[in-house]
Amino acid sequence: MKTLNIFTNQPDSLPEGKADFLLAASVTRTCEIEGITQAGIPGKIPLTPTLDAEFITNEKVFSMPELAETPKGVPTPALITRAVHKLTPYSNIEVLNLGLDAVPQKTPIQSFDIYPSGSVASGANIDARTVFEKGMIAGKNYELKGNYLILAESTPGGTTTATTTALALGYDCRNDFSSSFLNSPDSIKEKTINEALSLLDEDMTNFEKLSLVSDNMLIFYAGFLLEASRRFHVVLAGGTQMAACLLVADKLKEDVLMRIKSDNITLATTSWVANDENSDIKHILSLLSYTPHAVHTSFSFADTEIPVLKLYDEGEAKEGVGAGAALAYANTNGTTNKELLDAIELLIYSM
Repeated sequence: MKTLNIFTNQPDSLPEGKADFLLAASVTRTCEIEGITQAGIPGKIPLTPTLDAEFITNEKVFSMPELAETPKGVPTPALITRAVHKLTPYSNIEVLNLGLDAVPQKTPIQSFDIYPSGSVASGANIDARTVFEKGMIAGKNYELKGNYLILAESTPGGTTTATTTALALGYDCRNDFSSSFLNSPDSIKEKTINEALSLLDEDMTNFEKLSLVSDNMLIFYAGFLLEASRRFHVVLAGGTQMAACLLVADKLKEDVLMRIKSDNITLATTSWVANDENSDIKHILSLLSYTPHAVHTSFSFADTEIPVLKLYDEGEAKEGVGAGAALAYANTNGTTNKELLDAIELLIYSM
């Protein structure tokens, strides 16, 4: 298992030491559009972030009988994140409620009076400036327990809202975003994106556009990132969604007259995203006003004894719940591919 720079493919790493782990758990009604995502149990997709939050903190779920998985049986990437914690514990795990249908049980959680956002196809109905400012306040006040901070997310339907967000802010990256599917439901996504963008007009401010076509996670984390990175290193854990979060922060810095402390920011994703032929995270990141530090880790399920896990290597699921940063964190702390694979399999057998 190696951690490599996304742009150069040369060996790279996260900072040394322990990391705090924050999971933004959030629902956008975009996830309820039929066929747009497979990130969870069919008919119960909005419960996915609740289950992910319960599992990474408790190693079990309480709000449903079983962990979230795709219709093909591919389990949530929360398994990877939790297995890493068992091998090389994070200094702290907390969940941020950024709009949930069900509050996770027995889970350390912070709430911000934020509610699930609407479908971008008909208007997300977000007070974007307020959500962004709440993120800034949280980032300014966060007390770091370890050496740096990992920001992760569980937001089903989030690659679609990330696409509409980036396009609304004027970035040319329409076909660059990944999907939880091996074969992305492009016709469904295109229809949703077009319906969302039709709600905008050129006279709107950035915050007015985001209020209609974004999601709470992207906006909150953009504000959080601007403030927190002024004090310590922040790792955005994820793929094209987190790349979009960087785009949002880069754009909104002008609205709040702030500079981005880019040398304190890393994006960490999986090789399944970095090497995905149907998306282009490198191009998204190239649209930033600076060259970001971005890494991916070459973990593989090639040697697993559980066939359904091999689907990750074939392009199903790819990322989420902080898996990319968890892998890089494990590798930086000396964990091997086999050790992690054994820990993930043990979690599945014990469920």
